[in-house]
Amino acid sequence: MSVTEDRPGAGRPGGRGTDTGAPAARRALGTEPTAVPGAARPRKRFLRELLGFASVGLLAYAADLGLFVWLRGPAGLDPLTAKALSFLGGCSVAYAGNALGTYRHTAARGPRRYTVFFAVNVAGALVQLLCVAVSHYGLGFTSPRADTVSGAGIGMAFATVLRFWGTRSLVFRDEGRVGSWTG
Repeated sequence: MSVTEDRPGAGRPGGRGTDTGAPAARRALGTEPTAVPGAARPRKRFLRELLGFASVGLLAYAADLGLFVWLRGPAGLDPLTAKALSFLGGCSVAYAGNALGTYRHTAARGPRRYTVFFAVNVAGALVQLLCVAVSHYGLGFTSPRADTVSGAGIGMAFATVLRFWGTRSLVFRDEGRVGSWTG
């Protein structure tokens, strides 16, 4: 049984089930295929957010690295203090870039946003440390190259997914989109 057999007027000239007639007539009768308004919007919005998040992330990474090198070198700070301060600086650059750029369309909710954003970034840093720990101590890959691959490669990939999800669903959440990956 075909789709046209179920509709009234199927098989009759000019009836709803036929594909004859002008396009305007088909649209008026409801038989003209139409695109669902806004069907591509969630995907476009998601891709726009992903690209914006990645761009801001690269900028924040550059700020973190540059600040760390400066604090460690000319400023003469010890490595842990330099890294803690550069991490805070990188988080601040990432927050400002996301708040003023990628997620500028969301409503402001006060200082809670930065606190949650910072917590999401700390969780991402812990994911990177966990990857290094598992690789180095659990699997026995102890070379500097293995540590770099596990921390800056695999760990960064997992941490970026976590940060994107957390930033999108916990920090800059829209009223109509609560934690959804697709919009």
